[in-house]
Amino acid sequence: MIRFSLDKIMKDRGLEQKDIVSITGINRNTVKALASNANARIDFPTLNTLCRTLGVLPGELIEYLPEDDEESR
Repeated sequence: MIRFSLDKIMKDRGLEQKDIVSITGINRNTVKALASNANARIDFPTLNTLCRTLGVLPGELIEYLPEDDEESR
């Protein structure tokens, strides 16, 4: 399973969804969906904006969990 790690980054930095919306300009519904892993995809411009603004690499936002790990969660 592929998982988006925006929620972890937000927690580590003490940020809320409204903060991400404010500093990135990304739509509130998109941020909410990404933070809760409710999206099935992410557009490259959105990924680029998050990486540039948060100072992270794409691999820090996207996490791969093997199917075995998914069952244990």
